[in-house]
Amino acid sequence: MKLPGGLYHELQVRMTYNSNHIEGSKLSEDQTRMIFETNTLDVGDGIPVDDVLETVHHFRAIDYVIDIAEDELTEDIIKQLHFILKHDTKDSTLGWFAVGDYKKRANVVGGRETSKPSDVHKHMMDLLKEYNTKENVTVEDIIALHAEFEYIHPFQNGNGRVGRLVALKECLRHGVIPFIIGDAKKNYYYRGLSEWRNEKGWLTDICLDGQDTFKRLMDMLEIQY
Repeated sequence: MKLPGGLYHELQVRMTYNSNHIEGSKLSEDQTRMIFETNTLDVGDGIPVDDVLETVHHFRAIDYVIDIAEDELTEDIIKQLHFILKHDTKDSTLGWFAVGDYKKRANVVGGRETSKPSDVHKHMMDLLKEYNTKENVTVEDIIALHAEFEYIHPFQNGNGRVGRLVALKECLRHGVIPFIIGDAKKNYYYRGLSEWRNEKGWLTDICLDGQDTFKRLMDMLEIQY
């Protein structure tokens, strides 16, 4: 229903702020809240235009996730999330940057090689096929999906935000309490992703901590789970 003042409202502000801040946005949580609540911004610190655009786009991406929450996860859904986030940004003016489509150039993350552009489609198909055949999906399954998505790193940029939105969608789809990764925990989050294939506990712990954050928000709003 997109009612203000409740869980939808707080999810929009808190997830958008933290997810964008992890990726380097200069907008504060108060500025993020102001954009959501009033569609205005008191600019005083030289905020990049893309930070504002991607904040508004993230709000719309969460709306899209809610609207299609019960649908099976597909490549088209994931690509649409990327399009919603990145259209009209500076990246979209670059001829080699594919908005709403998989990367054209190889990239690395944290010094780690990711899937080559020519392999992304196959790796994504394999990941989704394995995931979508699971029954009784748990939060651990969704964390694993998120980690393997980030290892593929299918887009030129925006992978972290898209990956966290995908995790939100799948939590909603399977009746799992979502997790919000706080910007203050990003170093632990990055370490968990980096070490995932050697040690799954670190990323699992930080995501479960993010789930506890969401539970506290539900308790504050007196929502049962």
